[in-house]
Amino acid sequence: MSDADAATVARPAWRFDRPDDEQPSLREVNASIAVPQTGVWFRRLFAFMGPGYMVSVGYMDPGNWATDLAGGAQFGYTLLFVIMLSNLMAILLQALAARLGIATGRDLAQGCRAYYPRPVNLMLWIACELAIIACDLAEVIGTAIALQLLFGIPLIGGAMLTALDAFLVLLLMNKGFRYLEAFVIALLIIIFGCFAIQIFVAAPPAGTILHSMFVPSPEIVTNPTMLYIAIGIIGATVMPHNLYLHSSIVQTRAYERTDAGKRDAIKWATADSTIALILALFVNASILIVAAVAFHGTGHQDVAEIGQAFELLSPLLGLSIASILFAVALLASGLNSTVTATLAGQIVMEGFLRLRVPQWARRLLTRGIAIVPVVIVTAFYGEKGTAQLLVFSQVVLSMQLPFAVIPLVQFVSDKKKMGNFAIPRGIAALAWVVAAVILVLNFKLLYDTIAG
Repeated sequence: MSDADAATVARPAWRFDRPDDEQPSLREVNASIAVPQTGVWFRRLFAFMGPGYMVSVGYMDPGNWATDLAGGAQFGYTLLFVIMLSNLMAILLQALAARLGIATGRDLAQGCRAYYPRPVNLMLWIACELAIIACDLAEVIGTAIALQLLFGIPLIGGAMLTALDAFLVLLLMNKGFRYLEAFVIALLIIIFGCFAIQIFVAAPPAGTILHSMFVPSPEIVTNPTMLYIAIGIIGATVMPHNLYLHSSIVQTRAYERTDAGKRDAIKWATADSTIALILALFVNASILIVAAVAFHGTGHQDVAEIGQAFELLSPLLGLSIASILFAVALLASGLNSTVTATLAGQIVMEGFLRLRVPQWARRLLTRGIAIVPVVIVTAFYGEKGTAQLLVFSQVVLSMQLPFAVIPLVQFVSDKKKMGNFAIPRGIAALAWVVAAVILVLNFKLLYDTIAG
């Protein structure tokens, strides 16, 4: 057998296997983190821990705060079911994204480019860029509000200062991908700690919370206002660009690029993202629960703005530092989201267009597009306008979800593309149900919006 024939036999037969002439996703850090081949299970899990936590950042960014606060203040614990449902959707979809990246050596954007015709790819790229801009918009607003609450910096000034975070990302990336992951995890610990204290003080009724989390109310669908916020929660939780991000950053691990090595990597990467997203569930649920305890039952159901929540939390919860903890967690959330948005933008642009742009230029461009509407809305409408813009950005994110979810589910369920790594029929059916739920909710929102 010739060397060429041997290479053909060794190479997996499915179409999505990345050819040798295609650059790997995030090539500067691809396969840069060592993975132990032997040892106790905890060492192997620790080696794969990181990408899941970076992905989880998108599930607790400032956009979640606006929708969760509004949902808790207006409707008490009712929308906890939506948070639980969206988090379960996220766990499934992120596991599929990790599987795609590890099994094929391509991220989702590269897979789309390899499979779809150019016009479809262009449409998908534009949709994903809109999602990243919407996410960035939420980060700018959230960070600016946190800076105002903590240090008294005007919203417009705070929005302008957020442009400086581009250099923070560059500094961390230059030190190595593990430094980037460590920074993200450190900020996540701060967020978790802030809300753990507030939940302890709020002392919500455990039975009511569990019932609301697992038993849905029909009003979620029949009440247009509740549905609008529910779709915003889904948009804020299941982030479309996170699917592109996860399919790329799982490849930073230097696992063996064999069938056995890939299966092992998929197992640990799935465990990593599942654990991290359970943390995100706690944070999202905590925001809504704190809002329900502090505002819904005390005659403050109209609280929908982060600034209002900051002013009222301490006196209503009876904890002097509650408002400070709230603002610190918000600032950590905004800073953290910067990292993932930068990476996602790079992955999407390189994957769809094979266009490499310096990270600083890419970051400043995206952040600039987000800063402009924040400055304009703040100048004309003040804090109330930015609060409405924050909720609207999450609905925009939700509208972009089908453009990422459908290609992902299509790819990982197709044996012609994934070979032995295609998901079983039962999981594929569940994934298509998730995609259908997202589509139905979006069409319902459009209908209600057009019908007035």
